[in-house]
Amino acid sequence: QVQLVESGGGLVQAGGSLRLSCAASGRTAENYAMGWFRQAPEKEREFVAAITQIRNTYYAHSVKGRFTISRDNARNTVYLQMNSLKPEDTAIYYCAARSRWGRSIQPGEYDYWGQGTQVTVSS
Repeated sequence: QVQLVESGGGLVQAGGSLRLSCAASGRTAENYAMGWFRQAPEKEREFVAAITQIRNTYYAHSVKGRFTISRDNARNTVYLQMNSLKPEDTAIYYCAARSRWGRSIQPGEYDYWGQGTQVTVSS
């Protein structure tokens, strides 16, 4: 079992930055591929970024060049640095862990989820 707790969300103006954190407990996070997803009101949950066990990273086209995912295995924490934020980035952001090797952009292929953190970008 892995427990995930996100933090760092909030209200920011367009063009601003936020850094989300996802703290893992229960089992060593380094054994898991990690992902960030987001869900806006009345929309499906969508892939944002992923980082594998060997630190390969992948991004949705809509955030590439603006967001950076990273992991600190010593702290059992995954981060999502979000720069140049846009109003369309407004959503609840979820952290997820995948026990199988490698990345996935499909929510159904992740085994554990956090409770989410709200990000609101004002225009």
